[in-house]
Amino acid sequence: MIAMSLSEIADVVGGAAVNDTGVTVVGPAFVDSRVAELAGLFVAVAGERVDGHDFADAAISGGGAAVLSSRDTGRPGVVVEDPVAALGLLARHVLSGLARTRVVALTGSQGKTSTKDLLAQVLASAGRTVATLGSFNNELGLPLTVLRAEPSTEYLVLEMGARHVGDLRASCRVARPDVSLVLNVGKAHVGEFGSQEAIASAKGEIVEALPEDGVAVLNADDPLVSAMTDRTTAAVRTFGSTDTADVRWEDLRVDEAGRPRFDLVAAGQRVAVALTLVGEHHAVNATAAAAVALTLGMPLRDVAAALEAVTSISRGRMEIHERADGVTVIDDAYNANPDSMRAALKALAAIGRGRPGSRTIAVLGEMRELGASSRDEHDAVGRLAVRLDIDQLLVVGEPAKPLHLGACLEGSWGEESVFVADNDAATAWLEEHLIPGDVVLFKASNAAQLGRVAATVLAAVPAAPATSEEIGR
Repeated sequence: MIAMSLSEIADVVGGAAVNDTGVTVVGPAFVDSRVAELAGLFVAVAGERVDGHDFADAAISGGGAAVLSSRDTGRPGVVVEDPVAALGLLARHVLSGLARTRVVALTGSQGKTSTKDLLAQVLASAGRTVATLGSFNNELGLPLTVLRAEPSTEYLVLEMGARHVGDLRASCRVARPDVSLVLNVGKAHVGEFGSQEAIASAKGEIVEALPEDGVAVLNADDPLVSAMTDRTTAAVRTFGSTDTADVRWEDLRVDEAGRPRFDLVAAGQRVAVALTLVGEHHAVNATAAAAVALTLGMPLRDVAAALEAVTSISRGRMEIHERADGVTVIDDAYNANPDSMRAALKALAAIGRGRPGSRTIAVLGEMRELGASSRDEHDAVGRLAVRLDIDQLLVVGEPAKPLHLGACLEGSWGEESVFVADNDAATAWLEEHLIPGDVVLFKASNAAQLGRVAATVLAAVPAAPATSEEIGR
């Protein structure tokens, strides 16, 4: 963040400076007093359970310079009516002064965070890059990310989420994009929007926000996304698997560890790419990231090399860990929707094929916000698990039960699909039944908290591993 006095901040956000002792804010804005930013601006947000104003002293004592709040905390700061709205105004003002910074905004029903991570690491190989941390992509996370940018920042990669019509339009008022990437329009949040067409209408706001000299990067394989061409006067660049895509993947295959290999093709050039990430869906994410990087001027071979160098993405997204006794834990439990659930199961099946003799176990929970289609979507995922020859399905929680029932109906399964009521029961089942060599996938919407089960299972050190005879194999 550029250096600003309290009076300067107050002028920008329409507030009043209080307890001003000549303080200058030079560090980023932050909302967690436990990890105060040195000389930064603490934003006191009054939530349902915790009021940030109560932690103003801790934030300043921890190294913060000032407080942005809705009431006087007794510390140097700026008092405004709505600190979150004021934060957005401040971010927009700061960004307007960063002449060399190119803003890339991306959205989609699934794959946003993984693609953002890929793109940020690719662009970082070409210039100073700031990107959204994790999936902190809402009205609070977006301006906090913007305020981490500095005059030397060349690329600002912003993941933008939407739960209502107008959310992306508001985000783009804070940070107008130079490049807008739309990955897909899936069924995530269909329960809130009502239909995929309504989701597409909301997602397209990120394209409408582009200036005439901007670029929309659109998925040629998704009709609802490719139709967004008509919603902008900016240039359009497409990605996908179709021959008409400007940037595409060809000859996609998966190795014995579930890692995608493919040819990246653009402007008559072709280069081979071998990702270290697990899951064939990352070929789509990588191609989307490549399309943006190429739009920003990176050479194709440099893009491919940077993609191959990516070794990790945000937590809870196809994280693979090996337990001391040989059990492999795949933590993909940060979030879930029908498309990402299918991708995760396909990745698990691919890993299983590469490890003859190992069991594949899918621990699956609820996919939220699917509205009236929830039962059918869970049922379909259960049936897919059977068709992919997943060895064992463990379904957790009553809302996910149709997943278990679908598997049983598809494959006439008995003990191959097990339903348990909650995470404690899932943990107990896994402690009893896991054996060395098992590959275990955890996948559900974040609210299901299956990531905690994954962490418990990973940390467990079995006193005496079960044998195949003991579990009836």
